Amino acid sequence: MQPRNMSMSGVVDLAAVKAAQEAKAKAEQARAEAARQGGGAAGAAVSASSLVIDVDEAGFEREVLQRSTEVPVVIDFWAEWCEPCKQLGPLLERLAEEYNGRFLLAKIDVDANQMLMQQFGIQGIPAVFAVVAGQALPLFQGAAPEAQIRQTLDQLIQVGEERFGLTGLTVDPGAEGPQAAAPAEAPAGPYDALLESAVQALDAGDLAGAVQAYKNVLSDDPANTEAKLGLAQAELLQRVQGLDAQQVRKDAADRPADVAAQIAAADLDLVGGHVEDAFGRLIDTVRRTAGDDRDAARVRLLELFEVVGADDPRVTSARTALARVLF
Repeated sequence: MQPRNMSMSGVVDLAAVKAAQEAKAKAEQARAEAARQGGGAAGAAVSASSLVIDVDEAGFEREVLQRSTEVPVVIDFWAEWCEPCKQLGPLLERLAEEYNGRFLLAKIDVDANQMLMQQFGIQGIPAVFAVVAGQALPLFQGAAPEAQIRQTLDQLIQVGEERFGLTGLTVDPGAEGPQAAAPAEAPAGPYDALLESAVQALDAGDLAGAVQAYKNVLSDDPANTEAKLGLAQAELLQRVQGLDAQQVRKDAADRPADVAAQIAAADLDLVGGHVEDAFGRLIDTVRRTAGDDRDAARVRLLELFEVVGADDPRVTSARTALARVLF
């Protein structure tokens, strides 16, 4: 089973955009239902024992990718013969219980699931990854100290909630089995239809239609974070559509003072997953230029920050670097 919708290095793709939007919409519906019922926790109630699951290649898409649109999924790659795994595994299981539904722990035996081990590029075990809204990211390798693991988990949960709207699972101490109740239906939000039409346009390759749909939301609700993120990503994909990547990169290399060439190359860098390269190229352009050229590079950089997300540490570092060259 090939993991889908995963981005190991910040690659922007339509499937990842859709996964993030669906995850956020689902969490918002759950919160709306909780408010309607008097403020209780929303979503499906699960038993405490189901917070730790064994996953194989056949169940990866269902148990990890699909579940990651509801809750961050932490993956523990382990093996029976691995001594550090025997120390790390029980610690992760205890933390999964302690965090009480804020994340789901999926354990994968690498001996029985060699394909998944290869697809994640595992070089040694124990290795711990996370999948959030269909996007995978490495967390740490080896038997890390508990304090470090807690800090990593806290950051993961914060990103899942702030960027994708994942509020975790509701744990019912008396529940039996993996799921005790189905989530209640909640009324659609005022912009759900427009946002869904944007996602459908993206799926169909209609980038202009997606851009317009997001702009329609923002015309009424300028602070809508989902529409702002979607618009930034759709406009980026629209800009690079049809570009000759080889020619763009040649132009940027041959004409370092050509701001338009550097901006086009930065767009390609970001779509290709080279986030730091895109940011660094534009920061260098801002440093070397003045007036309208400098402002054009700065504005494009800010637009690319929107694509990646304000909570991303690469954005934080780039903002600091930009401030140094501007002031």
